[in-house]
Amino acid sequence: MSRSRHVGTWRQIFHWGPMLALSVIIIIAWMTVVCDLMWWPITSIGGCINLLVFLIWVGLTFYNYFRAALLGPGFVPYGYKPENESDCDKLQYCQVCEGYKTPRSHHCRKCERCVMKMDHHCPWINTCCGHLNHCSFIWFLFFAPCGCIHAIFILIPSIYRALNFHWYLYYRREEPLVELGIVGFICTMFAIGLAIGVVIAVGMLFYIQFKSVWKNETGIENWIIEKAEDRLRGEDEEEEFIYPYNLGWKENLRQVFTFTGRPKSDGITWQVVDGCDQFTFTIEQIHQKAEKRERTVEYTIISDYGGSLFPITKGCKVMYCIPCTDEPRIPVLTGNKVLVTRWKKHWLYGTKLDNGNKKRIRGWFPRRCAREIIGNDISESDKKDD
Repeated sequence: MSRSRHVGTWRQIFHWGPMLALSVIIIIAWMTVVCDLMWWPITSIGGCINLLVFLIWVGLTFYNYFRAALLGPGFVPYGYKPENESDCDKLQYCQVCEGYKTPRSHHCRKCERCVMKMDHHCPWINTCCGHLNHCSFIWFLFFAPCGCIHAIFILIPSIYRALNFHWYLYYRREEPLVELGIVGFICTMFAIGLAIGVVIAVGMLFYIQFKSVWKNETGIENWIIEKAEDRLRGEDEEEEFIYPYNLGWKENLRQVFTFTGRPKSDGITWQVVDGCDQFTFTIEQIHQKAEKRERTVEYTIISDYGGSLFPITKGCKVMYCIPCTDEPRIPVLTGNKVLVTRWKKHWLYGTKLDNGNKKRIRGWFPRRCAREIIGNDISESDKKDD
């Protein structure tokens, strides 16, 4: 098992996600400061205050960005095992980390670790958004749009004054002049476009993330809850599923937003509602995975697939109807066996058998490359879309 993954170091910043995110912030901030010094010089009190407020937005954005990226989400220790051995039956075991998953944790294939209270893997910070860095990540999502809104109110008037430079030169000599060359004008327009994009995209992400904290449920947990509410329950289970972590919106916010910036929980034990215990949610996950295994169908590969995102050789329909997900595509060779758990019209999702690697390999591959195995025969029939 590879344990060379570096987390919480400056090395992870040198990745296309952080480099692109930081470049956007720097371009917007730089052009805003340049235009602001011409449009509203710091020779006046108002100009000083305006620039200071904007720099505060920028500083808070950078601070929370780097804190979210370098602090990390918090990872379950390798080989973790609960103190009480009887609790092992109530937890899921991770083959990659060679230990048990704590409640609310999930394994991230990109971080190659089990992440505490994992919400999602964010390419812009090159790590997961989870237990320890959720607060900083949300503050970053808040301050970035605030700074961009402020930038828009500086950049647009600057563009207007630059386009009407000669009018201001002859009729408003007492007012500051904004002079932008061709390069400056293009860069300023580009910065305006980036700022508007950040306000819309990051603003929407802030709403989604704040809503998850409000309800005290991650994106992964929301998906599990939906399945739990529709699942037919056995005689030995409660008639109705109760989500154990929704403590009311006020307490939910206090779980994440604290004065110290560190969440209340230690990432292993969690405060739960009355009638639930630490393993209520993990037991539900175990039941759902058991049902998933019952639905699993074995397929055999009849045509090679190299794992490309757009497999041109497999036909136009396969190429145009790729799954809308960041889950991986897996290469398969004729004769391979795959346990399939999800079905699309042109794609299948499953786990390769006998791959010669201790690490589990699973992902999407074209449906036309495989046929379902029924007994010892290969069937031409396929399952319907899920």
